[in-house]
Amino acid sequence: MHRLLGSFLAALLLLGAMPARAAQPGQGAPASDFGILVMAHGGGEAWNADVTQMLAPLGREVPVEAAFGMADPERMQEAVQRLEARGVRRIAVVRLFVSGDSFRERTEQILGLRPGAPPRPAPNPNEDRGAHASHDVAVWRIESRSRFALSADGLADAEEMGAVLAKRVRALSQAPARETVLVLAHGPGDDAENARWLRQIGARAEAIRAVGPFRNVVVETLREDWPEKRRVSEARIRAIATEATANGGGLIVIPYRVSGFGPYGRVLEGFTYTADRRGLLPSDEVTIWVRRQAEALRATLAAAPAP
Repeated sequence: MHRLLGSFLAALLLLGAMPARAAQPGQGAPASDFGILVMAHGGGEAWNADVTQMLAPLGREVPVEAAFGMADPERMQEAVQRLEARGVRRIAVVRLFVSGDSFRERTEQILGLRPGAPPRPAPNPNEDRGAHASHDVAVWRIESRSRFALSADGLADAEEMGAVLAKRVRALSQAPARETVLVLAHGPGDDAENARWLRQIGARAEAIRAVGPFRNVVVETLREDWPEKRRVSEARIRAIATEATANGGGLIVIPYRVSGFGPYGRVLEGFTYTADRRGLLPSDEVTIWVRRQAEALRATLAAAPAP
């Protein structure tokens, strides 16, 4: 009898020591009031699927929602409402953009962290929003009683992305001594900001040089949305490709994008090069980075006084 009672008490103690399971989507309120909102540019079906699959491991730990679009208040409002319906009241907002500057001030206004955004306007039933928002979508403050903390870094700042670049190159390289690795990114319009992109991504590209003694490792931005600057960038990129492939040289192209190969195939038309046509996703490292950003924001929210 005493042995049976001792076994029962031991079982109770073991159950009490076990960690609570994180709530899954659709399972009601989470174990805590913390959740993650991930902002991503958005694109086609494959692009969005890459992001959704990357977030799946986090969704098994805490409530997670994605808001696609370039800081689109409508998409952000919908994502926040889905989190709040699951009991979330403290929200870490992680911006899945290459640059930490992308849409930051706009996002702060939408979340009410910075003045400047008016209240939510009356809905327009005739508005066709399309697959994702454009730069021209009006800014307004979302309706929420939750507390928010916003990430400051972009994927260009993420040390984890060096490992992604190294893996991509290692899988593609055949003869490093005669190969040039060209890392291509979207790039901004402002010249000073573009120089910052090149420095930051260049720091990540150091991991490529550790893979092997490559002939050259070059980082370039296409500056895709600014026609005059894009023409200059395209000419420079094609000159790099010409030099890299001369006299039997090889060219490896790695996109520094969240997903996909973007317009780089058209820019490099006529050249022979090696590419897997994947961006930074799929990779475990992006999930690790999002988790790291979210945990830092969680600590910030825990330390902040209640409103």
